[in-house]
Amino acid sequence: MDPPNLKKYGVPIYSVSWIPQNIFKSHQNVTADDSSSDTDQKSPPDTKAEEKDVTEGVTAGNYLVFAGGGGEGHSGIPNSLLIAHFDVASNSLSDQPVSRLGTNSDLPYRMAIHPNGDGLICSMMSKSCRWFDWDQNEGSENHKLVLKKSEIVLTGLEDVELQLALAFNNVGTALAAGGEDGNLRVFKWPSMEIILNESNAHSTVKDLHFSSDDKLLVSVGGAGPSRVWDISSSKLLTTLSNENRDTFSSCRFSQINDRTQVLYIADNGGSILTWNTQTWKRINSKRIIRDAISALNVSADGKFLSCGTPSGDIVIVSSKNMQIQTMIKKAHLGIVTALAFSPDSRALASVSMDSSARVTLIEEKKNGGLNLWIALFILLLAVAAYFLKVKGFEK
Repeated sequence: MDPPNLKKYGVPIYSVSWIPQNIFKSHQNVTADDSSSDTDQKSPPDTKAEEKDVTEGVTAGNYLVFAGGGGEGHSGIPNSLLIAHFDVASNSLSDQPVSRLGTNSDLPYRMAIHPNGDGLICSMMSKSCRWFDWDQNEGSENHKLVLKKSEIVLTGLEDVELQLALAFNNVGTALAAGGEDGNLRVFKWPSMEIILNESNAHSTVKDLHFSSDDKLLVSVGGAGPSRVWDISSSKLLTTLSNENRDTFSSCRFSQINDRTQVLYIADNGGSILTWNTQTWKRINSKRIIRDAISALNVSADGKFLSCGTPSGDIVIVSSKNMQIQTMIKKAHLGIVTALAFSPDSRALASVSMDSSARVTLIEEKKNGGLNLWIALFILLLAVAAYFLKVKGFEK
């Protein structure tokens, strides 16, 4: 029997994101405004009570959105975007999605949620990208948040090759997209004015990520070096090669304890390489697992990295010493396709082609207790040695 934090939702899942809390807050405000406008001014309602009901309905926990499906054909597996609820107190995912939006024969593959909560973009197997809006289900007792198709046309991402990577910058003013054909594009958002267009950035673009200050973009491809792009000048800044000769698979910028920015790149040999983003010198290379890394992510606070493998394993690594903190063998029965840390960095969501989603709570391991036991053990050894020495003199 599966644990409560692991659920199967009936479709192979390729992407996962946590839904930002500001989305719920904005819908609470809309609901409160609509309610007040329809109320007789002579008898004002208890708005605090109503607002409390709405808040409890839509923010009592955490919500995630998943993208996946069976693709084209007659597999009988639907293509859809799913929203599920995770309850931290009971460490459990909802048995069924709380909402589902079908996309007909078009498989949603990769996605990116706008940081301001305006909606989300999905790359579709039909070789185009589509925008989806959040919608408040007014017919629901709990004011359930759902997704709806948008009429917005994403100029520049229609009739293109499948986009394998999508990312907004941290303030939501730029969108990067990397294609299966190796084309890397960066647009101004929401105007979709092109900032950077590199038709041969890589043989195929596997992953990309903006730096915390939004000045840089890193990309990795099917072969060859990783590339770092200067967004302000729209030019290539540097290339980073792997001396291990393994193919790069994933990339993430992050900040370490002293607020210094670093770049992590994972390869198919199970290693994570770390670069200084000022000198672009490699400062560390650590083999984490004896398997390829199929997915990589870094927590918002910079304390943890997570890796997923083709075998379904999940590994959580401390960025402080690059040591494994938690390893879950066979967390999924199939390849781990995506990972996402919660905004507070206290939970990790993982998804797989085996139709499963899992949330793993993260607890920082403190060595204080262990060090105390070691000190007591050394003290006991010293006392024992002293008594043995005293008895030796007495004889």
